[in-house]
Amino acid sequence: MKRLTEFDQLADPTFSQAVIDWQRSHGRHTLPWQNTTDAYRIWLSEIMLQQTQVAAVLGYYARFLERFPTVQALAEAPSEDVMAHWSGLGYYTRARNLHACAKRVVQDYGGVFPSDPALLAELPGIGRSTAAAIAAFSSGARAAIMDGNVKRVFARVFGIDQYPGEKRVEDALWRRAEALLPQQGIESYTQGLMDLGATLCTRSRPDCPRCPLQDRCVAYASGRTAELPVRKPKKATPEKRAAMLVVIDRGQVLLEQRPGTGIWGGLLSLPEVDGHVGMEADVASSLEVAAAAAQFGTVEEVQPLTRLVHVFTHYKLHIAPWQVTLAARGGATGRHLWWDLHAVKDAPLPAPVKKLLAQLAQPGLF
Repeated sequence: MKRLTEFDQLADPTFSQAVIDWQRSHGRHTLPWQNTTDAYRIWLSEIMLQQTQVAAVLGYYARFLERFPTVQALAEAPSEDVMAHWSGLGYYTRARNLHACAKRVVQDYGGVFPSDPALLAELPGIGRSTAAAIAAFSSGARAAIMDGNVKRVFARVFGIDQYPGEKRVEDALWRRAEALLPQQGIESYTQGLMDLGATLCTRSRPDCPRCPLQDRCVAYASGRTAELPVRKPKKATPEKRAAMLVVIDRGQVLLEQRPGTGIWGGLLSLPEVDGHVGMEADVASSLEVAAAAAQFGTVEEVQPLTRLVHVFTHYKLHIAPWQVTLAARGGATGRHLWWDLHAVKDAPLPAPVKKLLAQLAQPGLF
């Protein structure tokens, strides 16, 4: 008698067929990056949708395509232009990788994305799951995805009671995902898994009565939909602070070019007194602020503005902005430049900085 392999044990054509049938009847079909095999548009949407909700992506996607209609146009664009069109969408490493990837596709593949998921996964910013999605939607490649939505669906349906982000558990999920791939209908199956996680098998209040996998769902049968998937063990969120200089003179604000890597890499921002430092450090005083601002001209007055908090994925930043009034402007050289305050909406700025400056740009304030 033939001994079943793990792959044989995990394979279940009825699972994929249930997902395909549901997607074709009830899934999403009108998103702007659907109903196309254009790998550029599919790739762009997949990168934008990483850790970002569809509703937030829609406007950015349309504006990005209007400015960069082809991968060649994106590859040839200045980096500051790319960052400006990404500004506010967050996770800026994605934008830097997006630009680098476009250049690689043009240079190495003549502007045509490869259809092999393994080759796609070697490009900047494209991991195994994103490569599989791009290949499935653009060329019908049979490749498994494993994003957050899929992990949640699998954890509930198959009753996986370990944290899916743990390597051992994630490796097992990948093996299951490979075994469940259908022979036909990979596009509907891939989209169906995404749609189930986004619209029915949501993190809170899943819509189990409408789910095509309800009759085989371990979490539903055992009343554990609120417990699965197992959440990541909590760690205390580090907190940091930054004192930012809001130097405004003659209707212009002084901006600083951030380094190409790190937090807000490649964006413009406000000059800082001492960078992002731990909360145990002393808060910058008015004298320290004035001393730091002296490089930009003759300081007449410094005045604290309302503080704000910005949450990154790995720490919380407490921002202390200081308004700096100059009696005489010095030369802005190197990584500093003056920007018209009324045009800050077009500057490649981090979201909290753009919001702060937009408020200050209201008529009558300066």
